[in-house]
Amino acid sequence: MLSPGLADALEAWLRQLGAIEGASPATVTAYRTDVVGFLSFLQQHFGDSAGTGVVAQVGLRDMRAWMAHERARGLSSRSLARALSSVKSFARWLAQRDGFEPTAILSARSPKFRRKLPRPLSVDAARSVVDLAAAQAREPWVAARDTAVVTLLWGCGLRISEALGLTGAHADPGTALRITGKGGKERMVPVLPAARDAVCAYAAACPFELTPDAPLFRGVRGGALNPRLVQKVIESARLQLGLPASATPHALRHSFATHLLDAGGDLRAIQELLGHGSLSTTQAYTAVDTARLMEVYSRAHPRG
Repeated sequence: MLSPGLADALEAWLRQLGAIEGASPATVTAYRTDVVGFLSFLQQHFGDSAGTGVVAQVGLRDMRAWMAHERARGLSSRSLARALSSVKSFARWLAQRDGFEPTAILSARSPKFRRKLPRPLSVDAARSVVDLAAAQAREPWVAARDTAVVTLLWGCGLRISEALGLTGAHADPGTALRITGKGGKERMVPVLPAARDAVCAYAAACPFELTPDAPLFRGVRGGALNPRLVQKVIESARLQLGLPASATPHALRHSFATHLLDAGGDLRAIQELLGHGSLSTTQAYTAVDTARLMEVYSRAHPRG
């Protein structure tokens, strides 16, 4: 258990993350888990539970000891890198508040790990997934619903949480959707005619009243559609089509980006459509090779 001083500091930082920086509840929970683990280690490591001063005492050896401890309990390189990022963020905030130098914490090197590149579907495979989504439903309005959701994932590059976060106000999405993504960031996403038609067809068939503030996509009992049901629809389509296990709802978002780039789309514009803060994230999403990126670069660069 953390000392009162450390616990109070942690809660103050987490409140700031949520209220001021717009971190999602899931992100705040992840940060809490990471930093609690680090602070608990420090209390045992130093034998001191007096307060936040324990963080100011941390040196490089202490950071190495913590990272070795995390490794010993089975933490992967990816998870340890995330935990270190959380710890650095907290230490930076606490150092500014309490007036100490967090150099040892901030200079700790993150473990290297190979990022798992997403595997986008081919255009034909993505189209087949959309077609099969409707074929699995027993009721016509459910078929229309599943088609609409899957079309939004592929045709607009939405995260599953973003698609299911739409309300009755979006029953006719028009030509663009204002989406609030991770970290509360807003972006405008163009809506293709096929996606608009799919959503409108679902809205017309839905047996429940789609009021502006209520969820757009409903389960069979009228409540908000559970994302697990969407996952099951795509999983069933994947099995019928003989696609790999990587063919998930999120893979359709990857496919949206890759297919746009293959059609000559600009990487920066795709970054905006996906709501990515970093161009390197978009590059990983599109799963294109260096030669393809250089081709796009040389076409767009004024010296090309």
